[in-house]
Amino acid sequence: MPHQISADVRRVIDDCVECHSVCTETVSHCLQLGGEHVSAEHIRLLLDCANACQASAESMLLGSEFQRRLCAVCAEICEACAKSCERIAGDDSLMKRCAEICRRCAASCREMGGKASKAA
Repeated sequence: MPHQISADVRRVIDDCVECHSVCTETVSHCLQLGGEHVSAEHIRLLLDCANACQASAESMLLGSEFQRRLCAVCAEICEACAKSCERIAGDDSLMKRCAEICRRCAASCREMGGKASKAA
């Protein structure tokens, strides 16, 4: 039977893809701004978040047996990234957008990852 992606899983994939994109864009933005925006911790979180989102999306597209556990970890990373972006956002609209999208992805992935214990 072919791998079918449900509408719920498709929504999580879309949130992960968008979060990956905005975190990658925000890295470039932060590098241009300098100051606390380029702290190793903040840049590392943005990159970790982008990578976790990409891995989670790919695992769901493949129907991987590890997708739920990857999503649970992704949710944790997205939440940390959102907090970091909020902490230094000030009136920067891209930083605020990054925090918002990270939180949305965290919620989607948390829901997907929460099913890991039920599916195991």
